[in-house]
Amino acid sequence: MSYAVGDTLPPFTIESVSPEAMKKWAIFLADPNPIHLDAEVVKAKGLGDRLINQGPANVAYMMNMLMRAFPGGRIKAMDSRFLDNVYGGDRATVTGTVTAIDGQVISCAFALDIDGRGTVNSGTATIEI
Repeated sequence: MSYAVGDTLPPFTIESVSPEAMKKWAIFLADPNPIHLDAEVVKAKGLGDRLINQGPANVAYMMNMLMRAFPGGRIKAMDSRFLDNVYGGDRATVTGTVTAIDGQVISCAFALDIDGRGTVNSGTATIEI
């Protein structure tokens, strides 16, 4: 497959972020923070009225987009900036663009967007293909 600077990467979409998956992530990550498990705690903290997705799950969405865009590739480096929360029920879409190519190494910029709220995480990655 060939790539060019400016290419748009195929989006990766989670139609509805699952509160049930958050419970599983909490176990997997050993993260008992109640904002992922109890909407009443989220409300009491003034953070909204829905469960808040774990940050590593949001990063996994972005990694999934990259791995689908570059089958067989390897993420050499990745950084991202958390800008807002992802909540249970949100429709989340990761998009990306090729920003540079150096031989078998491709640099990309990406964003995790939530319908109705915009970008909640953005970053860059370097993929070796």
